[in-house]
Amino acid sequence: MTFALKSIAIPDFGPIAEPPALPAHRYAARCDAALAAAGTDWLVVYADREHLANVMFLSGFEPRFEEALLLLGPGGRRVLVTGNECVPYAVVSPLPGLEVRLSQTMSLPGQDRTQAPRLTDVLRDIGIGAGDRVGMVGWKYLEPEEWEGPEDDRGGEAPGFVPAPYLAAVQRVAGSVVDRTPVLLHPEHGQRSIIDADQIAIFEAAAARGSEMVWSILSQLRPGDSEAEGAARMRYRGEPFNVHAMLASGNAATGPVIGLASPGARRIEKGDGVSTAVGLWGGLTARAGLVDDANDDFVAVAASYFKALVRWYAVADIGVTGGDLFDAVTGTLAEGGLRSLLNPGHLTGHEEWSTSPVRPGSAERLRSGMHMQVDVIPTPVRDGWALNCEDSVVFADETLRAEIAESHPQIWARMQARRAFMQDVLGVKVAEAVLPLSSTPLCLAPLWLRSDLLFCRE
Repeated sequence: MTFALKSIAIPDFGPIAEPPALPAHRYAARCDAALAAAGTDWLVVYADREHLANVMFLSGFEPRFEEALLLLGPGGRRVLVTGNECVPYAVVSPLPGLEVRLSQTMSLPGQDRTQAPRLTDVLRDIGIGAGDRVGMVGWKYLEPEEWEGPEDDRGGEAPGFVPAPYLAAVQRVAGSVVDRTPVLLHPEHGQRSIIDADQIAIFEAAAARGSEMVWSILSQLRPGDSEAEGAARMRYRGEPFNVHAMLASGNAATGPVIGLASPGARRIEKGDGVSTAVGLWGGLTARAGLVDDANDDFVAVAASYFKALVRWYAVADIGVTGGDLFDAVTGTLAEGGLRSLLNPGHLTGHEEWSTSPVRPGSAERLRSGMHMQVDVIPTPVRDGWALNCEDSVVFADETLRAEIAESHPQIWARMQARRAFMQDVLGVKVAEAVLPLSSTPLCLAPLWLRSDLLFCRE
């Protein structure tokens, strides 16, 4: 199978309306399920501005400026502990029965600490005591090979990724503390790894909007623009980001194009490599290529890369192991002298990256409800070149597909139109369970001055 560039118009897949908010009872059910899965008396879930998704998933609240702890306890107790600024902001949470407590330790430096200076006092007042076993949920967790085990006197159970003062406060008050982060983050069984039809609807609208923002940059960028002027063409409307906006450029003289960089004042010239990405709460879209109208050497490399993306969609399906998907994609990349800089696929959502089942030798299987970013970053590429094509998808079995179609018919129609475009126009096989969320699904335009030229099957 070979692929070539062809002038293709990307269809309008339909208007993106604001999806309905997630119902309050759904957050309550998530909290109850998380505490039950933890198997502890209390579950304490940490969040900060950078690592907000666990608490956001459970409560619909994410801290601004500060940290927060969401405590789930016996009798359906749900308590949010946060600082001076977020206590009044906590009204945004739709979680039923939520109690809000002030702990000024979580406030910014220099702010008042006279009302609630000790977190230990707050925790005791809530009801955690020496007879309680508490599970902690941090923003990631240690794998067994990363920690010295209990056979070593210095070892024992690995701690959670929670700031030391908060972990120490819980340990001082409770009888025992154990890490329960995998309850939410395990790549196959974690509660955040599997989402329902209503959450998919919310994330689809954001992912589609983000992809439109990226294509607005790509299709309008011209030599002479500064990076900042190029990024301004995204037509940002105030949506919450799950990662900082990115746009970087360069040429052979300046060295590698650093894709993670924010836009600056550099003026873009014809022939430069450019990389840009927009991630909203619901998925990230990234594209990278040359600001040029012709470059046969680069197009040849891009064709090899596109072949690996096509292989991703050919293999990815419910029940496939992450290891098999990893092998299929990396093997195809190797045929073109490339490899994947990171995992060729990872779970996403309120945060750009939660975890990934797509790893060497992984036996974890792709499951219905997984929200995944097709994140195949090719390397090596020449200095001054940039190449990338990232979109997000959801895996849905027959039951979940029926739920989406019934509850969110417009979103279902957009997903099916994208699948038809990928298969009928681009010539790419896509499993029935794979639902594209991007408004530019698998649209790779390597030459940005000819953004109508997309790779498709010959």
